Amino acid sequence: MTAPPQRRISILIPAHNEADYIGDCLTALYASEILGHEIEVLVLANGCTDETVARTREIPAPEGWRLRILERAEGGKLAALSEGDHAATGEILVYLDADVQVETDLLAQIAEALGKGPALYASGTPCVVPAQSAVTRAYARAWVRLPFVRIGTPGFGIFAMTRAGRARWQDWPAIISDDTFARLNFRPEERVRLPGRYHWPMVEGFRNLTRVRRRQDRGVEEIKELFPQLLQNDDRRPSSAHSLARVALTRPLAATVYVAVALAVKTNLFASNDVWTRGR
Repeated sequence: MTAPPQRRISILIPAHNEADYIGDCLTALYASEILGHEIEVLVLANGCTDETVARTREIPAPEGWRLRILERAEGGKLAALSEGDHAATGEILVYLDADVQVETDLLAQIAEALGKGPALYASGTPCVVPAQSAVTRAYARAWVRLPFVRIGTPGFGIFAMTRAGRARWQDWPAIISDDTFARLNFRPEERVRLPGRYHWPMVEGFRNLTRVRRRQDRGVEEIKELFPQLLQNDDRRPSSAHSLARVALTRPLAATVYVAVALAVKTNLFASNDVWTRGR
């Protein structure tokens, strides 16, 4: 049997004041079971005023892995991603949020999947980290059952692509939803959802859920306004309203909380001019 070709993989982790999260992110990443590839990790520290960089250096990388820290005085995820793309040397580019933890098999699955074509996109299977807030737990129980999460390859938290795929645009545009923009630059048949799991945290509490949901909605609308040509690459999904109605039959509290958050967004409750809020 012919061994799969060795590839260089660049993992880009944008980080703005992520000292509380970067250690767990890197520890999980470094536990990946992957052989036969060159791997570099680029932590894109942008506008950090905490111990993100120091914490990054404390976590020992596996033998053969290369860690690089790119520090920018200015904050801004998209500018950091553009700088990271120029610095990265990999044939495969993996974009990982600093508060996400991957399971051990996901990185190897990404490398295998993206080795099958010139312009491909991949992500794993998301799992929401159990929340402390009862409101967030209820919201999450409804959210994970919606078509956006269950169907296709949503890519929030982590997504990956080949260099040929990344060449479809130049620098990252100054937008809210980088994951939506990246995903829609690939046709559905070019996107691969992998069984490998990753753990993605949801913000705590009704107020924070509302603020982050508003930001997410703005991000989607921004894509529609600025890049309408990309919408042809979206997945065909069942109606979210229909799916939510089905959730209400078995999990009425979850559906109620989800609808309440949506109504709070629509009525501008907890409105803020800060479209980048993470709600932490």
